[in-house]
Amino acid sequence: MKKIMKFMQTVMGAGLLAASVSLATAADYVEGTHYKKTPERLAKFSPGSTEVAVLFSYTCPFCFRLEPYLKQWEKALPEDVNLVHVPAIFRDSWLEMARVFYAAEATGDLATLHPKLFDAIQVDKRRLDTEKLLLDFVAEQGIDRDNFLKVMNSMPVRSKVRQALLVSQNSGVEGVPSIIVNGQYRTDAPMAGGLENMTSVVDYLISK
Repeated sequence: MKKIMKFMQTVMGAGLLAASVSLATAADYVEGTHYKKTPERLAKFSPGSTEVAVLFSYTCPFCFRLEPYLKQWEKALPEDVNLVHVPAIFRDSWLEMARVFYAAEATGDLATLHPKLFDAIQVDKRRLDTEKLLLDFVAEQGIDRDNFLKVMNSMPVRSKVRQALLVSQNSGVEGVPSIIVNGQYRTDAPMAGGLENMTSVVDYLISK
């Protein structure tokens, strides 16, 4: 697979949770401060619904810390709102993780692999940044390695990886985690005033 050039290297520093943006009520959320429009209207992964796309990376500790907030928040979402995870692709190793993510989605193994990948990288500090290492990890979970590789190389998975790459390139996002609503608006922890406030801003954007 053709290597992609690094096009973003924004590091979200230790001050992420203590961002300078003051806490605000929903009525006070301001475009340009708490959220921004995407440079262009992005194609959705789930047409026909209000989509909340979480742009993340397994290598991002803040994405790992956001997961509990998302799980709790998702329980209260309206039926016509669809929460999807989109693996960010800002460097070559993230491309391989995106292939694994969408292959797991296709094989029905995502519910198992998603949290285990986060734990392996963030808690166990495992290096899983190549196709071989990722496939070794997949096999450790009792998943057929050869079949999984075939799915990784399939056209449906390639198509979704390409869409994730386009979202990463064209959304205006400069770091993860970021949340994109309906392909039109985006927010992140610094804009929202902390990880725990991101879902409140998204609730406001959904109501728009």
